[in-house]
Amino acid sequence: MNILQTPVRFYPYTGGVENYVYYLSRELVKSGNGVEVICANEPPSPEKDSVDGIKVKRLSYTGKVANTNITPYLPLSLSRADCDLIHTHIPTPWSADWSAFYSKVKKKPLVVTYHNDVIGRGLANSVAKIYNSTALKVVLGQAERIVITQPGYLQSSSHLKHYQDKVEVIPTGVDLEKFKPKAGKEENTIFFLSLLDEFHEYKGLKYLLKALLSVKEVFPSVKLIIGGRGALVGHYQDLVSSWGLEAQVEFAGFIPPEEIAEYFSKANVFALPSISSLQEGFGIVALEALACQTPVVTTKIVGVASDLEKFKAGLIVPSRDPQKLGEAIIEVLGDQKLQKAMGVRGRKLVEEKYTWQSVALKMEKLYNTIISNKT
Repeated sequence: MNILQTPVRFYPYTGGVENYVYYLSRELVKSGNGVEVICANEPPSPEKDSVDGIKVKRLSYTGKVANTNITPYLPLSLSRADCDLIHTHIPTPWSADWSAFYSKVKKKPLVVTYHNDVIGRGLANSVAKIYNSTALKVVLGQAERIVITQPGYLQSSSHLKHYQDKVEVIPTGVDLEKFKPKAGKEENTIFFLSLLDEFHEYKGLKYLLKALLSVKEVFPSVKLIIGGRGALVGHYQDLVSSWGLEAQVEFAGFIPPEEIAEYFSKANVFALPSISSLQEGFGIVALEALACQTPVVTTKIVGVASDLEKFKAGLIVPSRDPQKLGEAIIEVLGDQKLQKAMGVRGRKLVEEKYTWQSVALKMEKLYNTIISNKT
C-alpha cells in the first residue's frame, strides 16, 4: 500500500503525535509499504527528505493558530499526492480538514487517529467550540475508521459518541531498542518530561511541584529533573522559587532524543500526573519510562494506567491531588526492592503489549480491510 500521513509536524520535531507518526510509519515501511508524510517545515529542515525510508515533504507555514501550523501549499500538495489511503490526526485542524476534503475529492479512504479533543483557553476555547460543532464533524464523518489509543477515550470525549460504529482501539507503542536501561539509578531522583507550554499544562507539572513539598520533608536530597522547554518555563521557575524548591528542582531544558533514555534510566520514578482526560491521548512517555525499567506514578487518565496496576509496575493516584501524589512518590523512593521489581515488571509489560511492531501490524490489517471494502 501507499499510505499518506498528514500530521501537522514531523521529525525532527518531537512530540506525542510526531513520535506516533514516525514510529508507526517506520514499521509500515519495514513491512513493505510506501509511506509519504506531508507536514509543516518546523523546525527548518530539507523540504524534500527521506527519513528511515519514509518520504517527507515539508511545507512553509505562515504562522500558527493555537498549536497548528498554517501551510498555504498543503491543498496543492495533497491534490498531487498519489496514495491508496490518507491517515490524518486530531487535534490539529487544517491538516485534518484538508485531508478529509481531498479524501472525498480523490475518493481515497480516510483514517483518523483521534489523539485528544480540540480545546483551548479564552478566545481559543470559543474557536475550538465552533470548530468542534462544524468542521470536526465533517472530518469524523468522512473517516472510514477513527482510531483511539485507549478505550476510555470513547467515554471521555463527547465528540466520538455519534461515531462509535467506526471507532477502533489500537494502542500506541514504544521503541524497545531505543528505550532500555542505559544508566544506573541516581538516588532519590524523579523525572518529568513534557513540552512546557500552555497546550501541555494538562500534564500536571504544577501538581507535581506542589507534591514535591511533602516529598522533600522525607527525602531532603530529592531531585526532580524536568525535561522540556516552552513558553511556561519562567512560570514554573517562579513556582519553584516561591515554594522554596530551588535545591530540589533542575530544569534540564530540551533533551536530545539520543539522551532521553538515559534520563529515564537514572530516575527512581517517572511522574506523569495528567489532569485532563480530554487532552491526554495516551502518555507515550510513560511507556518509554517503563521500557527503561523505571517505575511510573501517574493518574488513571493515562492510557497505560490499567495495565500499570495489573502488572504492578507503578502506582496510580487521583488527578489534581498533590498529597496522594507525594505519598506515592515517597512509597517508591523509600523501597529499593520495590523500585527494582516494578522496573522489571514494567519492561515485561511493554515487551508483551506495546511494541511498535505489534501496533503497525494492527494498523496495517485495518488499512487492508478498509481498502478491500472499497474495491
